[in-house]
Amino acid sequence: MLSIVNTEQAEAWNGYEGTHWADHQARYDAVNSGFNGHLLAAADIGDRDRVLDIGCGNGQVTRLAARRARRGDATGIDLSAPMLRRARASAAGEGVGNVTFEEGDAQIHPFPASRFDVAVSRFGIMFFADPVAAFANIGRALRPGGRLAILSLRRMEDNDLGAVFAAMAEHLPPSPAPAGPGTSGPESLADPARVREVLTGAGFEKVTSTPVEAPQVWGRDAADAAGFLGGWGPVRFILGQLDKAAAARALDALTVALRPYEEPGAVRLRGAAWLTTATRP
Repeated sequence: MLSIVNTEQAEAWNGYEGTHWADHQARYDAVNSGFNGHLLAAADIGDRDRVLDIGCGNGQVTRLAARRARRGDATGIDLSAPMLRRARASAAGEGVGNVTFEEGDAQIHPFPASRFDVAVSRFGIMFFADPVAAFANIGRALRPGGRLAILSLRRMEDNDLGAVFAAMAEHLPPSPAPAGPGTSGPESLADPARVREVLTGAGFEKVTSTPVEAPQVWGRDAADAAGFLGGWGPVRFILGQLDKAAAARALDALTVALRPYEEPGAVRLRGAAWLTTATRP
């Protein structure tokens, strides 16, 4: 039986959220793939390396890592069965044979000890119920001297998406109190001091966080991007608390806010993240 401690995340990623990401694989890759170069350069994957991709989702980073580790391999782990089905199908369709995808909770998954040379994650490490325990478990899966390279979101106000969402505020219910630094969520690792605290507490050393940015393509034009964002799990949840008229006004405000970011054929927003590297002693 699959062991899970992050039960709320498992429910979300095996329900609407995971299905939406799997059904819109190309669109979510267009949002996040601008960060791939930063992540893979920091990971410095060698020809024979064995790579672990944490929270691999639809598996784009896992497949890219596998191509770099031509005589090694790459393993992706995620809670989401719908996304893992998409990841396996994509790997098969692209002919990437040295890749494996496992359904599991990286916080407690029984990884073979010292199995991997490098662990990576593109925004898949911000939702652990106990991040110190999770990274300690990941550390045990790395060989001594093994490398960690992860991306976590910076504060929403550091991203263009923050300004876009702010335009919807007057149409939305009051926001809850901000989550504390010890809680999980998209901004749980938005403070590099918190990242260092978590990773050193988990036994890593040489922790370094660098700010990076990348363009994120959210749609063909403002209306298309607003429609896609309206179906994204967190936004859909908020809009679901409104009556139809208020939800329509919020989406209209979102569309207007996206128009300054329109370019020919695309809406591009600046995404901001922390790229963190560390080493297992």
